[in-house]
Amino acid sequence: MSRTAASAPLDRPIRGPLHDIERHQNRSTIMFSLNEELARAHSQARLAEARALRAGHQVARARRLSRKAERAAQQARLALARAL
Repeated sequence: MSRTAASAPLDRPIRGPLHDIERHQNRSTIMFSLNEELARAHSQARLAEARALRAGHQVARARRLSRKAERAAQQARLALARAL
């Protein structure tokens, strides 16, 4: 007795060209999503690093300007003391 498509058991999936195309497209979509997530994470890490560097530069600049203002105030006090 020969088995035909109608008498084939349904316990295993039917494979064919359309199934393979769908599987490939699904895998391609998943791989694209993974690459996209990786790129997004890398970009966010770079942005966080840039923000941290920028904050560090701002703190250093504020300290320099503070020291400069303190020197100017000290010179003004000395000039006033000499004038008296």
